[in-house]
Amino acid sequence: MKMHFCIPVSQQRPDALGGRYVLYSVYLDGFLFCKVRYSQLHRWNEQLRRVFGNCLPPFPPKYYLAMTTSMADERRDQLEQYLQNVTMDPNMLRSDVFVDFLKLVQLDTFSITTEKASLDIFLPDGRSIKVEILTSDTAERVLEVVSHKIGLCQELLGYFGLFLIRSYKEGKLSVIKKLVDFELPYVSLRSSEVENFKVGLRKWYLDPSLDSRLMDCRAAVDLIYMQAIQDIEKEWAKPTEVQRQKLEALQKEDNQAKFLELSQEVWHYGYVQLDPCTCDYPEPGCGTVLSVGNNEISCCITLPDNQTQDVIFQMNRVKCWQVTFLGTLLDTDGPQQTLNQNLELRFQYSEESHWQWFVLYTKQAFLLSSCLKKMISEKMVKQAAENPEMEGLRALSPKPWLGD
Repeated sequence: MKMHFCIPVSQQRPDALGGRYVLYSVYLDGFLFCKVRYSQLHRWNEQLRRVFGNCLPPFPPKYYLAMTTSMADERRDQLEQYLQNVTMDPNMLRSDVFVDFLKLVQLDTFSITTEKASLDIFLPDGRSIKVEILTSDTAERVLEVVSHKIGLCQELLGYFGLFLIRSYKEGKLSVIKKLVDFELPYVSLRSSEVENFKVGLRKWYLDPSLDSRLMDCRAAVDLIYMQAIQDIEKEWAKPTEVQRQKLEALQKEDNQAKFLELSQEVWHYGYVQLDPCTCDYPEPGCGTVLSVGNNEISCCITLPDNQTQDVIFQMNRVKCWQVTFLGTLLDTDGPQQTLNQNLELRFQYSEESHWQWFVLYTKQAFLLSSCLKKMISEKMVKQAAENPEMEGLRALSPKPWLGD
């Protein structure tokens, strides 16, 4: 599936010969990822083409005369589409020519040199692990270093991920985004303009039944146990009073296996909860708290009369969704580090035999979209394992895309 790359703004810059060039501000998951010139992307495309041949998406052509405003806008849109499409090939994502270029432009954009550094990785129980890395180490590499330090089985790394997390003095926690494999956690953390950001290790699957695949690894069990306790303390998972009492007793006994087994029955266990936001259902401007997991979007909506209504959208009835940036970037000399203050996610949903659009206005729209993609991929993997002949369902799965 496409990654959330977008290029909402570009700037004209003078070059050393007295001419001018265009610098494109590339955002990934709503955060400034890098600033790059067309010529750099063109050389990168040529390198990729030498390795992967004609399977690459089309690259915007060179212009040998001055570009008009409409031509410049068209090129920006084409480069955005190129970045989205080129990341759809998993083999390309793992290639050295792909990763090395993106590492370089991240470092160059934020004027960070490659050197040894220490990085604190926070666990769900609040403790941190200090790891020695290079500033140019990718999230995939840092995750390997952390897993080695805590004894996490290498074959289980795909069930965990590194996340940008924001903590608040009152104990509140927000998961801001998952770091993709080729992002540089050191750079992402240092370049952020938001206070109280940290890099956290969390499980990265939204089907709670997948817990069963981790139970033979002590370090993995420790991690999902810590996260289950945290999710209950933060009221992301919502046990009944009877369940809470049983869980507290099991926690005192440190009976992790039984605790996790009972957690499977808890409402919203294993879900990702987003910060409060607004939606257009049942009428515009209603406040809502979103929880995403187990193939559903669960909304606790505050109605105009201050009553609450729980509404659940099943993923198998979602046709497609779209993330749209609603604002404008006026600071052309130094674009803002994040787009996340002016986002919406709208999805098309089958209800009572007709398709209807629902809109969520949330600064975590990209995280929400990533969660929707994750649920789809998990379901497809499960269906393929149960019935290999159903591999063709991939073409029928809901389609995400980015709005302008």
